[in-house]
Amino acid sequence: MKKIKNVIVIIVMLICLIGIIYSGYHIIKWKKIVNSNAKIKDNINSLVVKRKNGSYRIDFDKLIKINDDTVAYIKVPGTDINYVVVKSSNNSYYLDHNYEKQNNLAGWIFADYRNNFDDKDKNIIIYGHNMKDQSMFGTLRNVLDENWYKKNYKIELITQYKTYIYEVFSSYMIKSEEYYLSNSFNFNDEFSEFIKVIKNRSIYSYKTDINSSDRILTLSTCNDDGSKRIVVHAKLIKENNN
Repeated sequence: MKKIKNVIVIIVMLICLIGIIYSGYHIIKWKKIVNSNAKIKDNINSLVVKRKNGSYRIDFDKLIKINDDTVAYIKVPGTDINYVVVKSSNNSYYLDHNYEKQNNLAGWIFADYRNNFDDKDKNIIIYGHNMKDQSMFGTLRNVLDENWYKKNYKIELITQYKTYIYEVFSSYMIKSEEYYLSNSFNFNDEFSEFIKVIKNRSIYSYKTDINSSDRILTLSTCNDDGSKRIVVHAKLIKENNN
């Protein structure tokens, strides 16, 4: 009987040891993933200079040499979101590839492959993972906080040729769906209905007016358990040539 108990103890200890080794391996692996993207972000931000007037000068020529999928730079106040945005031929590649196109589960910040960035799209859509270390779109959850709503409501999107300022008109959390990701509208009435629906979803009453002649920006990420989506919509209020 004693021998059986000893065997059971040894088996339990071995299982625990294997669990510790397995967990340790994945923790180390995850830290490498996070550190890799943090280093890339630091290198990228060395090519981004904030001027005294608050505007940004971004060396897109060098960025495009690093990654020819580069389309923009996004800055969301009241969050840690200040990233170069890429765009692939699909919406899956940058879910598990970083800016240097290396396999990386943290992915990168990317625009919907259907968007053209030609000043004609009615809805520019940008995605990012909700990372636990608050990288990528990990701090987009801030938009659901009342303090963010009261202080921060403008988003800056910079392309190679223009700087766009957007004003938030809706923020909410919703189950995964395709509707708010629509970016092609056949008629003004269709777009009017679309912005009416997404504005009414907002958990806060933004004072931003919006109509069918406007163009909008949509930011999307998962919530912490992946069951829902955190969404922000903002309308274009200003654009300047760089």
